[in-house]
Amino acid sequence: MATKPGILTEWPWASLGNFKYLVLAPFVGHSIYSFFMGKEESQRDFAYIFILLYIVMRMVHHQMWISLSRYRSAKGENRILDRSIEFDQVDRETNWDDQIILNGVLFYIGYLKFAETHHLPLWRIDGIMITALIHTGPVEFLYYWLHRALHHHFLYSRYHSHHHSSIVTEPHTAVIHPFAEILTYYTLFFIPLATTIFTGTASIVSIVAYAIYLDFMNLMGHCNFELIPKWTFSIFPPLKYLIYTPSFHSLHHTQFRSNYSLFMPMYDYLYGTVDKSSDTLYEKSLERKAELPDVVHLTHLTTPESIYHLRLGFASLASKPHTSKWYFWLMSPVTLWSFFITWIYGHTFVVERNLFRNLKIQTWAIPKYSIQYFMQWQRDTINNLIEEAIMEADQKGVKVLSLGLLNQEKQVNKNDELYIRRHPKLKVKVVDGSSLAVAVVLNSIPKGTSQVVLRGRFTKVAYSIALALCQGGTQVMIDGEEYKKLKALLNPEVATNMVPSKSYASKIWLVGDGLSADEQLKAPKGTLFIPFSQFPPRKARRDCFYFNTPAMNIPKHLENVDSCENWLPRRVMSAWRIAGILHALEGWNEHECGNKMFDIDKVWKASLRHGFCPLTTPSAIEAKA
Repeated sequence: MATKPGILTEWPWASLGNFKYLVLAPFVGHSIYSFFMGKEESQRDFAYIFILLYIVMRMVHHQMWISLSRYRSAKGENRILDRSIEFDQVDRETNWDDQIILNGVLFYIGYLKFAETHHLPLWRIDGIMITALIHTGPVEFLYYWLHRALHHHFLYSRYHSHHHSSIVTEPHTAVIHPFAEILTYYTLFFIPLATTIFTGTASIVSIVAYAIYLDFMNLMGHCNFELIPKWTFSIFPPLKYLIYTPSFHSLHHTQFRSNYSLFMPMYDYLYGTVDKSSDTLYEKSLERKAELPDVVHLTHLTTPESIYHLRLGFASLASKPHTSKWYFWLMSPVTLWSFFITWIYGHTFVVERNLFRNLKIQTWAIPKYSIQYFMQWQRDTINNLIEEAIMEADQKGVKVLSLGLLNQEKQVNKNDELYIRRHPKLKVKVVDGSSLAVAVVLNSIPKGTSQVVLRGRFTKVAYSIALALCQGGTQVMIDGEEYKKLKALLNPEVATNMVPSKSYASKIWLVGDGLSADEQLKAPKGTLFIPFSQFPPRKARRDCFYFNTPAMNIPKHLENVDSCENWLPRRVMSAWRIAGILHALEGWNEHECGNKMFDIDKVWKASLRHGFCPLTTPSAIEAKA
């Protein structure tokens, strides 16, 4: 929102929330009905039905740019600004599609009101030339002076300041304006279209090409990486005045009083408002190499729908914990297509970058879904991908690589020992984060708890939790063969705290993968389920409380956090991911994998010392076991 919102700041359908697309429903319904139910085929106008395809095309175009921009800026190659993007910017830009809805409404109304728009030819060269000339002249000229006016303190505080709230631009930033401001821009862009339509020179190609041009240039200019090669200006030097670059417009968002042009910098050169550092920043951004991280967290895709929650996917979904949406079924063809891509594409990709003071952090993802980790014939492929990622990190000088989710599963790689044995001279330290995960679980148990139930599939973390609790005097109730294995590791005095019981009386349950709904139903009302696994249990009770998987709140100085980690809340990071950061910050020069465990108390104190904070246990649960 602008600092002093003016009239027509809010969008007319803002109150509709996610139902705002209903604004288009009458037009879409009418166009489909008219086209397919027309009595005479000769009277059917493809241009009318094409408006819907055009709206969808604009949506896809925007999404392609946001994914590309985030991927390139995470890698660091040709990146322009190093400043961070946070959740407030993502929230501010979630209504990027409002202007597409407005565009659709205006196109539908224009078609219905003006007979000149009916049965347009596919191609007319004169209309294309007229559109290009009018845009270069009146549109660019008028926009330049309008833009300068919007930077006057009166209009800036009421309208344009909303757009400039984003210092580091993303493609979505390009269309984030108050309603009145967008109406003004659309009026300018309508000049070439109206001219060709009312002179009878318009064609489908001239209208669509101009619309694509406007989107392409606008979205490109708000990317945080430079992509126009230097040779384009060497071959044709005047092009410098006819096409701007992302770095040229980026300076407008950092300096504010320069580089006002829409897409063609010639008016800035003509009126002396070009930033003197434009050429320098352009060349510097082009020469910038991909970033070499200090810490890498290696994760993977989870469910097929998780592609939409990736930071490279839908920005608004990535900024919230992973939940399934009813409308995902509409995108099932894309979901299925992405699933097949994972069978073909065989290399990890960069998902995210963060900065912890001077420590550079990246998240890499293996293009495999969780279900594939349980397929015997996929394990060799997954092992090779993990090993290649470790070797790539080692070659790049990465200090620590932490393994997340199923990348550290014993069934896959024998708790990471496989890679260490195969490459004993590895400089990069491989960390599974088990010690911190244990510490987080132990510190999530309400104080004064004397008895806990341990259920689910036992892992290295589960064994360590059970041993620590028994040694601390807390009674642990375990069912099955695991009791014998654990008891053999304890001295007789401590072993008395290990109870081979099927009792479900305790209200504190420590749970792992494999916890069934039937088992949850046996828990007393008000039970607190504390997961020790990387995946949360499926909630089967509404009268109980479910804690997060082992995780901690991150400090403010961990920058560029604009997405959620799987199902965790904002600015909360899994213990396994934090462990890699701590490993590098503390300079610990050893692997944490296989049966290796660090001192739990030492790791916990290190996390607190560096600003990571425990999550708050649900306040309603103060019940003692």
